[in-house]
Amino acid sequence: MTTTLAPTLSARLSLTPKTTLAGRLDGAWWPRSRDLAAELPPLVDALEERFGRITRVAVNPTRWPVVPHKVAATGHTVHVGWFTEQDPDKLILLSYTIGRCDLLVIPPDTEPAAAARLMTAAAVPGSVLAAGALMSDEAATGRRMRDARSSEDAWDTDGGSAPAPLRHPVVGARMILLRGKPRR
Repeated sequence: MTTTLAPTLSARLSLTPKTTLAGRLDGAWWPRSRDLAAELPPLVDALEERFGRITRVAVNPTRWPVVPHKVAATGHTVHVGWFTEQDPDKLILLSYTIGRCDLLVIPPDTEPAAAARLMTAAAVPGSVLAAGALMSDEAATGRRMRDARSSEDAWDTDGGSAPAPLRHPVVGARMILLRGKPRR
């Protein structure tokens, strides 16, 4: 009997370009689920070329239903710790070579357009915005976009924009709708 493992999906990741401008975040990560044991190995693999061997990860347990103590990565084990004082929207990764990497964690159920905006904002070199601030800004932006769409819909459906007058099929005269009935 042969066991076939499902292919591991690559990490959805956006990193700041290598510059001298240090910011509060080193980028953003958009996991596909809230399962740290499944999500961390592809993230660690994706980061090791730039940051060296990742040895420890710190999370806030508010966003993760289960926080394992250790996670197997390619060729080594990553120790996972949790701290309630840490920003719940941030993941901290530690390596022996580079030191520390702070990533914004975008919730798995985030719409792709919002995730793209967050990934771009978190990767701006020298940004002073914290993870929580980026998430709050995106929530406000998303609300404004939804409110604008619903306002336009309400305007169109609640009588805000008048329909064009109808033409009488025989005479060609204009008709105006009053209380849903055509009138000449």
